[in-house]
Amino acid sequence: MLDQVHQTAERKMKRAIEALQHDLSAIRTGRASPALLERVQVDYYGAPTPLNGVASISVPEPRLLVIQPWDKKMLPVIEKAIQKADLGLTPTSDGNVVRLTIPPLNEERRRDLVKQVHKRVEEARVAIRNCRRDALEEIRKAEKDQHLPEGEVKRAQERLQKLTDQMITQVDEVGKRKEAEVLEI
Repeated sequence: MLDQVHQTAERKMKRAIEALQHDLSAIRTGRASPALLERVQVDYYGAPTPLNGVASISVPEPRLLVIQPWDKKMLPVIEKAIQKADLGLTPTSDGNVVRLTIPPLNEERRRDLVKQVHKRVEEARVAIRNCRRDALEEIRKAEKDQHLPEGEVKRAQERLQKLTDQMITQVDEVGKRKEAEVLEI
């Protein structure tokens, strides 16, 4: 029973870290990355569709994204969707592909992005602590319902705290890597 609670908590905490990594991948760092366009939705014949579902996205140069639609009629729709997504990027089209040039970040914008990174890291820490809280409630409930020995419950709580500490350390490392990436000139 206690092992199952621990495994569930670990799984939820890992999902919180994965969500953080996914969120941080969308933060622009001055380098081109297809992840910048993950949230862009294109109106594909009346249905909102992810951009990577209607076009291929490539990075031929460190500061350039090239979007090649599978249907040439989608070019103006893709351009509008990128402008509407408010990424701070201006798409240019040559009739075959859409190009997005990633401008270098200025110091003020870098600081704003670092603040966003810190905010997302703190949200991930809170999510992990919430997982710990839920698991502790499960342990206490199991203690009352099944009359578990106090020593066993204490070991389960200590094991859960070690897991929480490990996961928060991982979150901090992910945040530090992204912060260094944002501040890199």
